[in-house]
Amino acid sequence: MNLQVVDLAVARGGVAVLAAVNFRLDAGRALILRGPNGLGKTTLLRTVAGLQPPLAGEVRVPEDQMAYAAHADGLKSTLTVAENLGFWASVFGTGSAEAALAAMNLTGLRDRRAADLSAGQKRRLGLARLLVTGRRFWCLDEPTVSLDTASVALFAGVLRAHLAEGGAALIATHIDLGLPEAALLDLTPFRAPLSGPAGAFDEAFS
Repeated sequence: MNLQVVDLAVARGGVAVLAAVNFRLDAGRALILRGPNGLGKTTLLRTVAGLQPPLAGEVRVPEDQMAYAAHADGLKSTLTVAENLGFWASVFGTGSAEAALAAMNLTGLRDRRAADLSAGQKRRLGLARLLVTGRRFWCLDEPTVSLDTASVALFAGVLRAHLAEGGAALIATHIDLGLPEAALLDLTPFRAPLSGPAGAFDEAFS
């Protein structure tokens, strides 16, 4: 089982930002995307995750095996921590959320409303959703934003466990997650030539 990106071109705001991107991500592996701010890392991740169409090329990934985590935590503020994870576990049909609560050190916060969490706690809850999706491929856009050092280490352990169980991760991050076996892909060489609008689609996220 693998993810393949073939001659992919992507656009932001109707303008091409990356072109001719090729890579393959196998089960059990992580690929870290690097490049300056504004290059198009988020746009690439959104395209790979199926949230926007590519300008050219294709993404080959097994059906219903992709989970995406971006800057927004995607929480329902009036629900408790346990209710939020329980909701997503029911959506994905993966059963109990107890393991996800424990993995991201949220058990003691299970009855607290999401609206009452700190930024770091909300981030941990948002990342815990990955564990109830049952998806093998994770697309992660700066997953450690708002996390303290201990929480970064906690998530890195969750990520290593996911890889050890045959999962895979495509990650845009400038933080060292302690994954010495992870491959690095600098997207700078894939910067698209300056051009006019690339079509009618207007992608609202940078």
